[in-house]
Amino acid sequence: MKHLRLSLIGFGVVGQGLAELLVSKQDLIKQRFGLEVSLVSVANARHGYIYKEAGLDIPTLLELAASQRPLTDHPGVKRWQHTLDGLRATDADVVAEATATNLRDAEPGMSHIRTALTQGMHVITANKGPIALAAKELLALAQQHGVQLRMEATVMAGTPVLSLLREGMAGARVRSLRGILNGTTNYILSAMASGREYAEVLAEAQAQGYAEADPTTDVEGYDVVAKTLILAALAWGHTLKPEQVLRQGITTISKKQVHDAMHEGKRIKLIASLGVVSDVGEAPLEARVEPLVLPLSDPLACVDGVLNAITFQTDTLSQVTIIGPGAGRLETGQGLLSDLLAIAATLK
Repeated sequence: MKHLRLSLIGFGVVGQGLAELLVSKQDLIKQRFGLEVSLVSVANARHGYIYKEAGLDIPTLLELAASQRPLTDHPGVKRWQHTLDGLRATDADVVAEATATNLRDAEPGMSHIRTALTQGMHVITANKGPIALAAKELLALAQQHGVQLRMEATVMAGTPVLSLLREGMAGARVRSLRGILNGTTNYILSAMASGREYAEVLAEAQAQGYAEADPTTDVEGYDVVAKTLILAALAWGHTLKPEQVLRQGITTISKKQVHDAMHEGKRIKLIASLGVVSDVGEAPLEARVEPLVLPLSDPLACVDGVLNAITFQTDTLSQVTIIGPGAGRLETGQGLLSDLLAIAATLK
């Protein structure tokens, strides 16, 4: 039986989702993968970094979070006020980084990931910022220190897009890709297709938790830009800057435009697209995030609600489309869990 020590940085929706899966799937993980996982440290912005050599009790942590009590109420823990101090002072086999995405400088996630890799710890992350802004640098740092960096949960949550790209399609040359990569905007556009106004549907999406109180990141396309940068790095090894992605959100899409598209047998979707335009130069890829009118024959046209989808065109597989959840507590936790198990499979 393998034994893996895990450190979890970020104990919000995603971090708690992973924690829940570690409890509910404990027997399956032992039986199918021959693996025991001990959660030895947890950190969040409010309570700092807590550590217990023998392992923390996950149900206790989840109960503390649900009742909004300090994580430091967990018995027998050591505490550091600052996460980086705790990370440097303790040890784990894998660090799961699940703090909030920041596309300006990717902090604090960037520092968490760099520190863990430098200390020889594998890293799994759901944080889009560090991978969007510095995927090549961080992957090189991981290789330099003989560890792995995996990021399945950064694009389409637990739907296995990045493992498909990196492993399932290994050897295939990606020529282009197009995707619906944001559940909030897809939910809004899908509902507008039934004749409703943008403002009405946005309010409903906020009430149901699909959209934030400030939905700008989603509806103006910034979230999709981050995922587009990640895909550019992993599919082609190119680092693009956010300003190199042509971006247009959905806030100007009217009910009439959606109705006219429906009348013509088409659908409007917010589409991220990447394609090779040159083998040389600073911008060898064309990257776009924009609403497009798609014919119903397009595999992305009928992906509705909060579902996401992506279509790859390659030299050997022609067209490959994968459809699945793109957000959610357990859905994103599943992305982290799959990366954790992938790393465990390589450990002796």
